[in-house]
Amino acid sequence: MKLDEILHKTDLNKEEIVYLLELSDFRNTRKLFERADEVRKFYCGDEVHLRAIVDFSNYCENDCLYCGLRRSNNNIQRYRMSPDEIIETAKTISNVGIRSIVLQSGDDKNFDVDKIAYIIYFIKQNFDIAITLSLGERDFEEYKIWKYAGADRYLIKHETANAKLYSVLHEKQNLKERIEHLEFLKSIGYEVGSGNLIGLPQQTIEDIAEDLLLCKKLDIDMASFSPFVPSPNTPYRNKNVGSVELTLKTIAVGRILLKNTHIPATTAIATIDSLGREKALRVGANVVMPDFTPKNYRDNYCLYPHKRLLVDDPINSASFIQHIMNSLGRRVSNSRGDSLKKQSHLI
Repeated sequence: MKLDEILHKTDLNKEEIVYLLELSDFRNTRKLFERADEVRKFYCGDEVHLRAIVDFSNYCENDCLYCGLRRSNNNIQRYRMSPDEIIETAKTISNVGIRSIVLQSGDDKNFDVDKIAYIIYFIKQNFDIAITLSLGERDFEEYKIWKYAGADRYLIKHETANAKLYSVLHEKQNLKERIEHLEFLKSIGYEVGSGNLIGLPQQTIEDIAEDLLLCKKLDIDMASFSPFVPSPNTPYRNKNVGSVELTLKTIAVGRILLKNTHIPATTAIATIDSLGREKALRVGANVVMPDFTPKNYRDNYCLYPHKRLLVDDPINSASFIQHIMNSLGRRVSNSRGDSLKKQSHLI
């Protein structure tokens, strides 16, 4: 295969994606990264969009093998923020100029349809802010009610497009149903986010290629490619951490394949590499998701250990992020960071 030809194709097949993910030569890998950054600049510009995360509950009904929130983990202190605490945090986020919030939790049915709808409606009535929900799989009727209440986006990662591996990781869920949820969410007007974990036990490069192709097929609005980070008190606690290099290549190939899809520089890559966030932004990422969970809860939202935060005090995150962006020749957007899918440019 000729690398330069592949990098400038308008679409990629599985064989070509695998080829790019397996690049090992420094010179060729740099070409991949430079092309991804070029595509990012054309489709997304130099703005970096901020999406402030609020992890409002660490209760979870599921028992996924890799996740520190799993039901069987009795070694964490469980918590639930009150609706008033969530709304007050949204106010703080709005006051520092961030116009997009991610309300995230484990699969916690204590936050029922009415409670979530109330939180959404109050935030939308009082603050000029886009709301992303990341609450796991819920009933289709709940998705509709939350959309009517004002929710803009829904984030639910497919994690792996390998159905057999998916069934190993999850106690009760299956890949077919996860994809049905993503398709339904998109059909009723949500901007939809998905993505994978890189470095899962038993995962292959071909699996990651299928992850990218699934994101393309679903035409998602945001794709999150994160390294697997083993968590204590899980069956995968002694497994190897995902590769930073492979994660960066996945982000880069994802940018070339998906073009105008938002791609975050995740907290996970910053956790395993102190410069991981900056590296991701150089190879195609255009979103940063600072953690605004109140400090007294933050350490207990332990998807994986030693999560790296931008700064200890989230109120100062915006200015700190701006400093990082300036060093990269980028700028923080003051917009909501809505989907770029309406654009139809070709490069």
